[in-house]
Amino acid sequence: MKVLVAMSGGVDSSVAAALLLDAGHEVTGCTMRLWGGQSDTGCCSVADVDDARRVAQQLGIPHYVFDFGDDFTAGVVEPYVAAHAAGRTPNPCIECNRTVKFDRLWRRADALGFDAVATGHHARVVEEGGRWRLRRAVDAAKDQSYVLHMLDQATLARTLLPVGDLPKAEVRDRAAALGLRTAAKPDSQDVCFITKGGRESFLSTRLALTPGRVVDTAGAEVGQVAAVQLVTIGQRKGLGLAGGAEPRYVLDVEGDTVTVGSHDELLVDQVDLTDVTWVDRPVDGAVLVQCSAHGEPRPATVAGGVVRFDSPSPRVAPGQSIVLYVGDEVAGGGLAG
Repeated sequence: MKVLVAMSGGVDSSVAAALLLDAGHEVTGCTMRLWGGQSDTGCCSVADVDDARRVAQQLGIPHYVFDFGDDFTAGVVEPYVAAHAAGRTPNPCIECNRTVKFDRLWRRADALGFDAVATGHHARVVEEGGRWRLRRAVDAAKDQSYVLHMLDQATLARTLLPVGDLPKAEVRDRAAALGLRTAAKPDSQDVCFITKGGRESFLSTRLALTPGRVVDTAGAEVGQVAAVQLVTIGQRKGLGLAGGAEPRYVLDVEGDTVTVGSHDELLVDQVDLTDVTWVDRPVDGAVLVQCSAHGEPRPATVAGGVVRFDSPSPRVAPGQSIVLYVGDEVAGGGLAG
């Protein structure tokens, strides 16, 4: 099978390419150039492209660099800025998977005659009864199924995730045994286009940041923030609150006013879902709900686009991705309304 492997310059995609090569596939590596200049955090830096190219040379496979910068700007960066301007909490890594890695790259793979696309994500694709399932990785601490919840049957049928069955330690051991230059490379943790200047520096050149007042639920002013666009539901720090008091959390952001309250006031019974996608068929009934990439799954019931938590849970920021699981299987997901 002809497989195009998306090589990010990290150890996971490096080992994914090696595993597919060992399995007898005709493997070609590619790296997507998404963001101009050299990032000093996250993935997609110039150094990452060089690492991917050199690993491909070590493995003896072809390697190409695809410039998808315009697609990345339109599908990831611009929506990220727009979401912050609208007071929502975006997840750019999910949108990168949705619009670039599993859309734009797929179209390029089709045009070049590849049978499948592989990545180094820690998750598993399993065929059962003629249907495709997306499951959590063997290594629960490294599981990335949350950021892949938008994948559908047609995409999963031609997607390979070779490292999802391996603990991360074994991935590194295999890379070391092969002498790959990425064996000890740290994992990327940050958004690729946000450098050391942080969100405020990035967004301040792209939208007008608005100072805001922080009030309690009685309306009394208790603090100030430099930019309401950088405040998210559930936030506790950076609100200009006096120290030593009971912890207070962001309950709501309306205009230039941020309302804070106690942890009990942060709790809700349900959340509405928008922009829902399903891996296979729609699910109604008992699910586990995950509201961040490494968040603790919460028992809930989903019906008609509404998630009802089994017990009161911290409210989810509008725009944040909510992923629904049945056991270790991804059912689908959407955005908090």
